[in-house]
Amino acid sequence: MVGGLVKFFDLKVISAIERLFLLRTVGIVIQLVTVLAVYFVMSLQIALQPLLFIILIEIVFHVLSVLILRQRNTGQGAIFVQVLADVIFLTVLMSFSGGATNAFVSLLLMPIVIAAVSLPTRLLLITSLVAVLAYSGLLLEMPTHTLHEMDMNNHFIGMWANFLLSVVVVTFVVGAMAKVITNRERMLALQREEQLRSEQLLALGVASAQVTHQLATPLSNLQLLFDELIEDYPDHAAIQAMRKPLTQCADQLGYFRTLASSIRENHKEILTVDDLLGLIKDSVNLQFPECHFELILPNNTDNTDNTDNTDNTDNTDNTDNPDDSLIAEQLESDAMLLPALLNLIQNGIKSNQLNRTNKLTLSVFARDKILDLEIRDFGLGIKQHQDILGEKLVKSDSGLGMAILLSNSTFERLGGSLKLSNHPIQGAIAHVTLPLV
Repeated sequence: MVGGLVKFFDLKVISAIERLFLLRTVGIVIQLVTVLAVYFVMSLQIALQPLLFIILIEIVFHVLSVLILRQRNTGQGAIFVQVLADVIFLTVLMSFSGGATNAFVSLLLMPIVIAAVSLPTRLLLITSLVAVLAYSGLLLEMPTHTLHEMDMNNHFIGMWANFLLSVVVVTFVVGAMAKVITNRERMLALQREEQLRSEQLLALGVASAQVTHQLATPLSNLQLLFDELIEDYPDHAAIQAMRKPLTQCADQLGYFRTLASSIRENHKEILTVDDLLGLIKDSVNLQFPECHFELILPNNTDNTDNTDNTDNTDNTDNTDNPDDSLIAEQLESDAMLLPALLNLIQNGIKSNQLNRTNKLTLSVFARDKILDLEIRDFGLGIKQHQDILGEKLVKSDSGLGMAILLSNSTFERLGGSLKLSNHPIQGAIAHVTLPLV
C-alpha cells in the first residue's frame, strides 16, 4: 500500500491523466480550506452554501473520473475533457465569489499549463480560448466598483489584459517548449531502440561468423575423407550420395565469406528491377523447386484473378506483357538484398506447408520512385506479434523472428522498409519497399 502511494505521488512514473487527478485532488482540498477559512476565520460574507455545493459536485465528478479513467488507456480526448471541466468548475466558483475581482482568478491559467504539456496544439488553443472567454464573461458580469473616487473598472480591465497576455505566453512559449521536449524524448527513445537492435544484429553476426569458422575445419576433414573414399570405392552408392551435401556446404561457406567481405567493404551495386526479379526467380526455382511461384507485374491482368488457385503446378510467372518502364527502373542493392527477400519467401513457404498449399505470389509495382514488392503466401497467416516482427527478436513457437529481423535490417539499410500483414481472405503479405534510383 505504501509503495502504491509512493508511485501515485511520483510525477515521473504516473501517467498524464494521473498527474491531472493528483493536481485536482490538491486543488479541491485548497478550495475547500480557503472557502471555510474565509467564512469562519476571516468572517467575510460569501455565498457559503453555493460554493460548498459546487465543490461537492466537483468532488463527485473527480471521484467518478478517477474510477472510470485511471485503469484505462486514456487518450488525449479524455485529458481534454478533464481540463475543460476544471475551467468550468473554476469559473463557476469565481462567479459566486467575486468574479473578476477575486484574487484567485488567475488560477484559470492552471488548466492551460496542463494542456500545454499534455495536449496537441489544436486542443491547447481550444482550452486557451475557453479560459479567455470564461474570464471575459466574469469581467462583463462584474458590477461597477469605485474606491476613493477612482473608477476600479479600468484596473480590472488591466487585470484581464494581463491574464490575456499570460495566456498567450503559456500557450505559445510553454506549449512550444513542451512539444520540443516531447519530441526530443521520442527521438531518444527511438535511438535507444535502434541501438538495442544494432547490438542484437552485431551479436547475431558475431555468432554466425564464429559458427562458420568452427565448421570450416570439420568440413575440410570430411572433404579429405570423401576424396579418399571415392578413390577406393568409386561406385559405392552411399559415398556417391555424400558428394552433393558436401558440395552444398562448401558453397554455402564460400557464399558466406563473400557476403561478409561485401558487407565489410560496404560494396553496393545498381540493379534493374528486371535483374532483381530474375535473381529471385532463379533462386526460388533452385532452392524451392516444389513451390508454385507466380510473378505479377503491371499491365498483366490475364492471370491475376487466379491467385487463390493452389493447384500443384510448375513454377510460373505472369510476365507475358510486362511493363517495360518498370522493369527498366534501377535500384541500389548489396549482397544481402537477395538473401533478405529469400528469407521472406522461405517463411511464406513454411507457412504454406502448415496449410498444405504450395503457392506463392510476388506482386511488383512502382509509385513515386518507390519499388513495392508484395510477397503473399496462402498459409494460416500471422497469429501474433504482427506489429513488432522485424523490429526486435520475438519468442514464439516457431522461433525468434531472427530471419525477419535480419531482412528488415537489410531493407532499412538500403532506405526501404518491411511491413507484415494478414491477407483478408487467406495467408499473409510481406510488403517490401525499396527506393528507385
